[in-house]
Amino acid sequence: MDTQTSPAPDRRRRVALVFGGRSDEHAISCATAASVLRALDRDRYAVVPVGITREGHWVLVDDDPQALDIRDGRLPSVADTGRRVIVPLGGVEHEWTWVDAAGEVHPLGEVDVVFPLLHGPFGEDGTIQGLLELADLPYVGCGVMASAAMMDKHVMKVLFASAGLPVGPYALITDRQWQRDRAAALDAASGLRFPVFVKPARAGSSVGVVKVERPEDLEVAVDKARDHDPKVLVEQGIEGREIECGVLGGRGSDPPRVSECGEIVVSGAHDFYDFEAKYLDEESVQITAPADIPPPIREEIHRIAALAFEVADAEGLSRVDCFVTPRGEVVLNEINTMPGFTPYSMYPQAWAASGMSYPELVDELITLALERPLGLR
Repeated sequence: MDTQTSPAPDRRRRVALVFGGRSDEHAISCATAASVLRALDRDRYAVVPVGITREGHWVLVDDDPQALDIRDGRLPSVADTGRRVIVPLGGVEHEWTWVDAAGEVHPLGEVDVVFPLLHGPFGEDGTIQGLLELADLPYVGCGVMASAAMMDKHVMKVLFASAGLPVGPYALITDRQWQRDRAAALDAASGLRFPVFVKPARAGSSVGVVKVERPEDLEVAVDKARDHDPKVLVEQGIEGREIECGVLGGRGSDPPRVSECGEIVVSGAHDFYDFEAKYLDEESVQITAPADIPPPIREEIHRIAALAFEVADAEGLSRVDCFVTPRGEVVLNEINTMPGFTPYSMYPQAWAASGMSYPELVDELITLALERPLGLR
């Protein structure tokens, strides 16, 4: 009698890591993916690594975190492997496939959950979330509305101010305003107290952000920001400490969880926490978690962070950034629905200070995604 048995089916959850993308934060997304690849428990999860090239092609890539690291100032990117990934849209089938250069279709298997590790436009702004909703695929992080609204710093501030949250003074410069009456747009922004920070309204990782000390330098800074987004925000600089904390969705109907606060102190040649300081000059940045702040201020930051998460209708994860002024006032700066997520980023460090390790955090986010119903939310 033939006693040979077939191998047991793989009961691991299949997680599609999607990273790269078309935004200016492509390289940061790749570095984030490298960290998550290392953290995932391969006894529990089977990984499907899907890179999006700068041109927008979805390709199957090798499961090699080293190829996605930032090393010696070299920024990683997704190469076009020619193995084009096809995501099923609609229905109950979650069978993914990929197509080779000859047009032959290959099975990739079903995917249980998608972990979109995309920063900035075409990923953090509700676009991929909408795609995954159409595909009826569970995914980590915020839904379409929260992702889109919180990606736009102007819309975000309007929503927060309407809920009574403390936001700093700012001016908005739209593409239409800039093209029709540049002088009037500059005049409105120059009414703020300097220094100001000029930012693309829909970008992250401090891409395109310029600190401006004098009104006469404002025009050049707006043009630079417009290289990344035609909609520009000019924010009045706020004197104070930069304090951030992580928010994690609650299980079921539980309220959101808020991490220990962390503080960022920038030194050296950097006037503020810009792109180079964040990713290329770690020696000039000191992240302290938990931050040394009085308990009443810590409680106020936690209150504001949890409320901001609720006002945004956020899910999964977000990082809330605040300023604490010398008078002890807390001003909400912004919320980031897909924050920097390497083990050295503030969000994981704040949760590590709260007793949750990086692998545990990754596992919890996947668990939250699998628990959450799809559809309108």
